[in-house]
Amino acid sequence: MTTPPDESIRPFRVAIPDSALDDLHERLDRTRWPDELPGAGWDYGVPRDYLRELARYWRHAYDWRAAEARLNQWPQFTTTIDGAHVHFAHIRSPEPDATPLIVTHGWPGSIVEFERIAGPLTDPRAHGADPSDAFHLVLPSIPGFGFSGPTPERGWEYRRVAAAFAELMRRLGYDRYGAQGGDYGAAVSRELGRIRPDRVIGVHLNLIPDAGATTEPTERELAALSPAERERTRASWERMRAWSRDQQGYADIQSTRPQTLAYALTDSPVGQLVWIAEKFKEWTDSSDQPEDAVDRDRLLTNVTLYWLTGTAGSSARMYYERRHAAYWGQPPAPSKTPTAFAAFPRENFIALRHIAERTDRIVRWTEFDRGGHFAAMEEPDLLVPDIRSFFRELRDGSAS
Repeated sequence: MTTPPDESIRPFRVAIPDSALDDLHERLDRTRWPDELPGAGWDYGVPRDYLRELARYWRHAYDWRAAEARLNQWPQFTTTIDGAHVHFAHIRSPEPDATPLIVTHGWPGSIVEFERIAGPLTDPRAHGADPSDAFHLVLPSIPGFGFSGPTPERGWEYRRVAAAFAELMRRLGYDRYGAQGGDYGAAVSRELGRIRPDRVIGVHLNLIPDAGATTEPTERELAALSPAERERTRASWERMRAWSRDQQGYADIQSTRPQTLAYALTDSPVGQLVWIAEKFKEWTDSSDQPEDAVDRDRLLTNVTLYWLTGTAGSSARMYYERRHAAYWGQPPAPSKTPTAFAAFPRENFIALRHIAERTDRIVRWTEFDRGGHFAAMEEPDLLVPDIRSFFRELRDGSAS
């Protein structure tokens, strides 16, 4: 007789032992620093002086216990789905008729990304907004990331994650719900809408996978577009060229040899720090350093979460699994679920509406004048109203 699957949902509380923090501090004290070319700035990667100061702050001023206390203000749980451990925060709104919404992070993010949007989304009344725009939030850690811990087997790419999150929402009793995400969270959220159009009422994205210019547009292609879309297409191609030349390396490593990388990032906290901090500099609407766009302590909480859970390697495996999946290189399967896109100008992957509309039912497209890849951390005051407006339009039928 087969054993029925364990569908129990177990309470979870963040409680890192002092020994783990002591180990982190000791390792930071013993950092071995490399040489650096004079005057190189950020051209070759993160400058040594900047990183030494950031590491010093992490060691002597950053307060993990304060961050832990903030995280523990959220009700958190774990469950087992498809053989994987799944951690999530479940923040119910005080408004009984709130819309359920699952919000998914990407790499190198975590649920820490959502600290500044959780309150306004769950309790708009307390933030001076319309209580009818309230959401019950589900904030999962992707299997392989953070408190979900390492995945136990091959194959955890974004489609499998989406199926697991659909099961999570079923276990929580949500028959109809929305989805939101950026980075890999966008791929997961879009896939949720594609495979569960009977349950997902709408998908809000701040990145649209596979909707940019991957080849140089021809004059004939450009001529068929509006002037604004024509300029956006040129910009998308130029940014993609620059990305391939200067920033693609991390993805190639994580897509081909994540285990080799894992040894360095799991053994060296400064290695883990710099691997993530560089992305917050390159991908945000910042100028000289990541803190221009993202609070330093929140950035370090995100890094510390990767370090304390030892998930540098298992989170990187998602790149490998996607690159080696049977669907790799194929266009995305069409989705009929109403989809909204919030375009932030410093997002590396400039989405094009005429490409997105080939496979997605785009009903709302908003372009902002500031912000980057980590929208929930950088510009919550722009992202939150856009999410509210989209789902309000779905409720009143004005989205088409």
